[in-house]
Amino acid sequence: MITKLSVNVNKIATLRNARGRNVPNLVQVVKDCEKFGAQGITVHPRPDERHIRYQDVIDLKNIVTTEFNIEGYPSDSFLDLVLKVKPEQVTLVPDAPDALTSNNGWDTITHLDYLTSIIKKLKSQNIRVSLFVNPEVKMIEGARMTGADRIELYTENYASIYPENKQKAIMPYMIAARVAQNQGVGVNAGHDLSIENLRYFSQNIPDLMEVSIGHALICDALYLGLEKTIGSYLGLLGS
Repeated sequence: MITKLSVNVNKIATLRNARGRNVPNLVQVVKDCEKFGAQGITVHPRPDERHIRYQDVIDLKNIVTTEFNIEGYPSDSFLDLVLKVKPEQVTLVPDAPDALTSNNGWDTITHLDYLTSIIKKLKSQNIRVSLFVNPEVKMIEGARMTGADRIELYTENYASIYPENKQKAIMPYMIAARVAQNQGVGVNAGHDLSIENLRYFSQNIPDLMEVSIGHALICDALYLGLEKTIGSYLGLLGS
C-alpha cells in the first residue's frame, strides 16, 4: 500500500496573514500542491485564526479535489465548521486554544465518553475520524473504543530521537501501529516528519495510510521549490 501525502498548508496562511493581503494566495498554493502530486490537503484552524481562517476552510472545500483533512480541537465552533464543510476526514487533537502547535496526544481513556459522542456525531455525516495519539498501547485501545476510524501517531518524539538512535526512535511506533491495525484501526502519522526521517518511518510502519506534513515541507520548498519538494516527499513514501 502506498502511503498518501497530505500537505498541511497552515504555514502558507501564516505567511499570507503577516501582510494582511492575499499573497501568497492560499487557494492557488493548494491547487499547485495537488497538481504536483499531493494526495491530500490538511488544515488546522485555531480559534485565533492566526494561520488558517474558518473562511479558508469553507473556500477550500470547493477547491480540494483529493482528500480534505481538517484538524482541530472539537470545540462547538470547530464542530459546526466541519459539519458544514463535511471533509473526507477530521483529525481530532487535544490542543488548548493557545497552543503554539500540537504537542501531545489524547488521553483516550479519560476522555472516552466525550470523544465517543463527538465521533458518533461526525460519523453520522459520513466523515472519517482520526484521533491524534501518542504511541502508547493503552491510548490506542482507548481510541478503538471511541469508534475512531484511524489514529494519527504523534511523531515528534520519533523525530527528536531519530538522529541519535533511529531503531530506538521507531520501536514504539511499530508496536503502536501493529496494535491499532490488529484492532481494525487505520494508522496515519504526523508532526516533525521530514526529508531526513520520513523514509525510515514509512518503511518500518507497514500499511501506513497517510502522513500529514506541513512545517518541514514548506521550509524545504523555500530552497527546492514546491514542485520538487512534493516530488521528493512522494519518492520517500514510494510513490
